Amino acid sequence: MGSLEDPSHLTASLQDTLISYHNLQETEWRIAKKSKDVIVWRKPSDEFQGCLYKAQGIVADHPKKIVDYIRPGPYRLDWDSLMTSMDIVKTIDQSCCVMRYTTAGQLWNIIASREFIDFSYTTAYNDGLLSCGISVDHKEKHPSFVRGFNHPCGWFCVPTDSGGGGSTPSLLTGYIQTDLRGMIPQSAVDTAMASTLVNFYADLQRALKA
Repeated sequence: MGSLEDPSHLTASLQDTLISYHNLQETEWRIAKKSKDVIVWRKPSDEFQGCLYKAQGIVADHPKKIVDYIRPGPYRLDWDSLMTSMDIVKTIDQSCCVMRYTTAGQLWNIIASREFIDFSYTTAYNDGLLSCGISVDHKEKHPSFVRGFNHPCGWFCVPTDSGGGGSTPSLLTGYIQTDLRGMIPQSAVDTAMASTLVNFYADLQRALKA
Protein backbone atom coordinates (compact mmCIF):
# COMPACT_ATOMS: atom_id res chain seq x y z
CA MET A 1 0.00 0.00 0.00
CA GLY A 2 2.91 2.33 0.66
CA SER A 3 5.46 3.17 3.32
CA LEU A 4 6.32 5.96 5.72
CA GLU A 5 9.17 6.89 3.35
CA ASP A 6 6.52 8.14 0.94
CA PRO A 7 3.60 9.43 3.04
CA SER A 8 1.83 11.01 0.04
CA HIS A 9 1.54 7.64 -1.70
CA LEU A 10 0.41 5.98 1.54
CA THR A 11 -2.27 8.60 2.23
CA ALA A 12 -3.62 8.44 -1.34
CA SER A 13 -3.74 4.64 -1.32
CA LEU A 14 -5.34 4.53 2.13
CA GLN A 15 -7.99 7.08 1.18
CA ASP A 16 -8.83 5.24 -2.07
CA THR A 17 -9.20 1.95 -0.17
CA LEU A 18 -11.56 3.45 2.42
CA ILE A 19 -13.69 5.08 -0.28
CA SER A 20 -13.94 1.72 -2.05
CA TYR A 21 -15.31 0.20 1.18
CA HIS A 22 -17.75 3.10 1.49
CA ASN A 23 -19.04 2.37 -2.03
CA LEU A 24 -19.71 -1.33 -1.47
CA GLN A 25 -23.26 -2.48 -2.19
CA GLU A 26 -25.59 -3.14 0.76
CA THR A 27 -26.04 -6.73 -0.39
CA GLU A 28 -22.36 -7.45 0.38
CA TRP A 29 -22.88 -6.85 4.12
CA ARG A 30 -24.42 -9.04 6.81
CA ILE A 31 -25.72 -7.58 10.09
CA ALA A 32 -23.49 -8.53 13.04
CA LYS A 33 -25.13 -6.47 15.80
CA LYS A 34 -27.88 -3.90 16.08
CA SER A 35 -28.67 -1.50 18.90
CA LYS A 36 -31.08 1.41 19.18
CA ASP A 37 -28.61 3.89 17.70
CA VAL A 38 -25.97 1.82 15.87
CA ILE A 39 -25.85 -0.97 13.30
CA VAL A 40 -22.74 -3.11 12.78
CA TRP A 41 -22.29 -5.22 9.64
CA ARG A 42 -19.52 -7.56 8.56
CA LYS A 43 -18.17 -9.23 5.43
CA PRO A 44 -15.09 -11.34 4.68
CA SER A 45 -12.00 -9.16 4.41
CA ASP A 46 -9.91 -9.08 1.25
CA GLU A 47 -6.85 -8.25 3.36
CA PHE A 48 -6.68 -11.21 5.76
CA GLN A 49 -8.70 -14.22 6.91
CA GLY A 50 -10.92 -12.26 9.28
CA CYS A 51 -13.74 -9.80 8.67
CA LEU A 52 -14.19 -6.22 7.58
CA TYR A 53 -16.70 -4.54 9.90
CA LYS A 54 -18.88 -1.55 9.09
CA ALA A 55 -20.56 0.51 11.82
CA GLN A 56 -22.98 3.38 11.32
CA GLY A 57 -24.94 5.73 13.55
CA ILE A 58 -26.01 9.32 14.05
CA VAL A 59 -23.86 11.40 16.40
CA ALA A 60 -25.23 14.66 17.78
CA ASP A 61 -22.43 17.08 16.89
CA HIS A 62 -20.61 18.52 13.89
CA PRO A 63 -17.95 16.52 11.97
CA LYS A 64 -14.90 18.53 13.03
CA LYS A 65 -15.55 18.09 16.74
CA ILE A 66 -16.44 14.41 16.34
CA VAL A 67 -13.30 13.63 14.36
CA ASP A 68 -11.17 15.62 16.82
CA TYR A 69 -12.40 13.18 19.48
CA ILE A 70 -11.67 10.13 17.30
CA ARG A 71 -8.28 10.82 15.75
CA PRO A 72 -4.98 10.78 17.70
CA GLY A 73 -4.90 13.77 20.01
CA PRO A 74 -5.78 15.04 23.47
CA TYR A 75 -9.33 13.63 23.68
CA ARG A 76 -9.31 9.98 22.61
CA LEU A 77 -7.75 8.41 25.67
CA ASP A 78 -10.14 10.25 28.01
CA TRP A 79 -13.31 8.64 26.64
CA ASP A 80 -12.50 5.43 24.71
CA SER A 81 -13.07 2.65 27.26
CA LEU A 82 -11.11 0.10 25.20
CA MET A 83 -7.94 2.18 24.90
CA THR A 84 -5.54 2.05 27.85
CA SER A 85 -2.63 4.15 26.51
CA MET A 86 -1.77 6.28 23.48
CA ASP A 87 1.43 8.00 22.38
CA ILE A 88 2.31 9.90 19.23
CA VAL A 89 5.47 8.18 18.00
CA LYS A 90 6.08 10.53 15.06
CA THR A 91 4.32 13.63 13.73
CA ILE A 92 4.64 13.88 9.94
CA ASP A 93 2.47 16.97 9.39
CA GLN A 94 -0.82 18.41 10.67
CA SER A 95 -2.85 15.64 9.05
CA CYS A 96 -0.54 12.61 9.52
CA CYS A 97 1.16 10.90 12.41
CA VAL A 98 2.28 7.52 13.71
CA MET A 99 0.73 6.46 17.00
CA ARG A 100 1.24 3.63 19.47
CA TYR A 101 -1.72 2.55 21.55
CA THR A 102 -2.75 -0.34 23.75
CA THR A 103 -6.15 -1.88 24.37
CA ALA A 104 -7.73 -3.57 27.37
CA GLY A 105 -8.48 -7.29 27.53
CA GLN A 106 -11.92 -8.35 26.29
CA LEU A 107 -14.42 -11.15 26.94
CA TRP A 108 -13.12 -11.91 30.42
CA ASN A 109 -9.59 -11.70 29.01
CA ILE A 110 -10.15 -14.43 26.41
CA ILE A 111 -8.74 -11.67 24.20
CA ALA A 112 -5.75 -10.29 26.12
CA SER A 113 -4.40 -6.74 25.91
CA ARG A 114 -3.09 -5.72 22.50
CA GLU A 115 -0.60 -3.16 21.20
CA PHE A 116 -0.87 -1.39 17.82
CA ILE A 117 1.43 0.93 15.87
CA ASP A 118 -0.68 2.83 13.34
CA PHE A 119 -0.19 5.48 10.69
CA SER A 120 -3.11 7.93 10.96
CA TYR A 121 -4.34 10.38 8.30
CA THR A 122 -7.24 12.88 8.36
CA THR A 123 -8.60 14.66 5.30
CA ALA A 124 -11.71 16.47 4.01
CA TYR A 125 -14.52 14.36 2.56
CA ASN A 126 -17.93 15.50 1.21
CA ASP A 127 -18.50 18.50 3.52
CA GLY A 128 -17.13 16.41 6.36
CA LEU A 129 -13.99 14.50 7.27
CA LEU A 130 -12.35 11.11 6.84
CA SER A 131 -9.94 9.90 9.52
CA CYS A 132 -8.21 6.67 8.51
CA GLY A 133 -5.26 4.50 9.40
CA ILE A 134 -3.25 1.35 8.90
CA SER A 135 -0.70 -0.48 11.03
CA VAL A 136 2.97 -0.05 10.14
CA ASP A 137 6.19 -1.85 11.02
CA HIS A 138 7.88 -0.71 14.21
CA LYS A 139 10.91 -2.42 15.72
CA GLU A 140 10.31 -1.61 19.37
CA LYS A 141 8.03 -4.20 20.99
CA HIS A 142 6.65 -4.52 24.49
CA PRO A 143 6.79 -8.15 25.71
CA SER A 144 3.67 -7.74 27.86
CA PHE A 145 1.46 -7.11 24.81
CA VAL A 146 0.54 -9.07 21.70
CA ARG A 147 1.14 -6.86 18.64
CA GLY A 148 -2.07 -6.62 16.63
CA PHE A 149 -2.40 -5.31 13.08
CA ASN A 150 -5.01 -2.94 11.68
CA HIS A 151 -5.59 -3.36 7.97
CA PRO A 152 -7.01 -0.23 6.25
CA CYS A 153 -9.63 1.24 8.55
CA GLY A 154 -11.27 4.61 9.08
CA TRP A 155 -14.20 6.83 9.96
CA PHE A 156 -16.29 8.94 7.58
CA CYS A 157 -18.13 11.77 9.33
CA VAL A 158 -20.50 13.99 7.33
CA PRO A 159 -23.29 16.38 8.32
CA THR A 160 -26.79 14.99 7.90
CA ASP A 161 -27.94 18.36 6.53
CA SER A 162 -25.25 20.56 5.00
CA GLY A 163 -27.68 23.29 4.02
CA GLY A 164 -28.54 24.84 7.40
CA GLY A 165 -26.64 26.61 10.14
CA GLY A 166 -26.28 25.72 13.77
CA SER A 167 -25.41 22.35 15.20
CA THR A 168 -26.83 19.51 13.10
CA PRO A 169 -26.25 15.81 13.76
CA SER A 170 -23.63 13.94 11.75
CA LEU A 171 -23.60 10.51 10.16
CA LEU A 172 -20.58 8.57 11.42
CA THR A 173 -19.61 5.46 9.44
CA GLY A 174 -16.62 3.34 10.38
CA TYR A 175 -14.74 0.50 8.68
CA ILE A 176 -12.57 -1.69 10.88
CA GLN A 177 -10.56 -4.82 10.06
CA THR A 178 -8.27 -5.77 12.89
CA ASP A 179 -6.07 -8.84 12.97
CA LEU A 180 -5.81 -9.47 16.72
CA ARG A 181 -3.33 -12.31 16.13
CA GLY A 182 -2.87 -15.12 18.58
CA MET A 183 -5.03 -18.24 18.93
CA ILE A 184 -8.49 -16.72 19.26
CA PRO A 185 -11.69 -18.42 18.01
CA GLN A 186 -13.31 -16.42 15.20
CA SER A 187 -16.63 -16.48 17.08
CA ALA A 188 -14.96 -14.67 20.00
CA VAL A 189 -13.46 -12.09 17.64
CA ASP A 190 -16.85 -11.47 15.99
CA THR A 191 -18.55 -10.98 19.36
CA ALA A 192 -15.81 -8.68 20.65
CA MET A 193 -15.58 -6.54 17.50
CA ALA A 194 -19.33 -5.98 17.15
CA SER A 195 -19.77 -5.13 20.85
CA THR A 196 -16.69 -2.88 20.83
CA LEU A 197 -18.06 -0.84 17.92
CA VAL A 198 -21.48 -0.36 19.56
CA ASN A 199 -19.76 0.69 22.80
CA PHE A 200 -17.51 3.05 20.83
CA TYR A 201 -20.53 5.11 19.73
CA ALA A 202 -21.99 5.17 23.25
CA ASP A 203 -18.66 6.29 24.77
CA LEU A 204 -18.23 8.95 22.08
CA GLN A 205 -21.75 10.34 22.54
CA ARG A 206 -21.22 10.64 26.31
CA ALA A 207 -17.87 12.41 25.83
CA LEU A 208 -19.28 14.92 23.36
CA LYS A 209 -22.15 15.80 25.73
CA ALA A 210 -19.86 16.23 28.75
